[in-house]
Amino acid sequence: MSTRISDARLLVPLVAALAACGPAKTDTKVLAKVEANQAADAVDDGRVQCAPAGADAFARVCEIERAETERGMVLTVRHPDGGFRRLLVTTDGRGVVAADGAEPAQVTLVGKDEIEVALGDDHYRLPVTTRTVAAK
Repeated sequence: MSTRISDARLLVPLVAALAACGPAKTDTKVLAKVEANQAADAVDDGRVQCAPAGADAFARVCEIERAETERGMVLTVRHPDGGFRRLLVTTDGRGVVAADGAEPAQVTLVGKDEIEVALGDDHYRLPVTTRTVAAK
């Protein structure tokens, strides 16, 4: 079952362990503040900033859909030209990964309340939601 995003703030759960996706350390206080700022600033129009292959700059032209699957939440980002990418939301601190596994997703925290996801030549800016990870 696939539904259009009705609340962009719930788009991409990103656990506090985001630092695992890259060499830079992530300040958990900054991530906690991101969630608070996001609630006030989020634009909920079912679109996200993207720069599909060949685009000169980011533009809010990609539509996003989400679907619950047996693997978890799958986000489908649709390009204006009909192309699309699928992302699997993770719960292990990586944020998202390529749902089809064809190319690895590179996730970077940018700005105060979003991540940039690069898949091949396609780039997306997605709002983030942080969650605290319980100590094991």
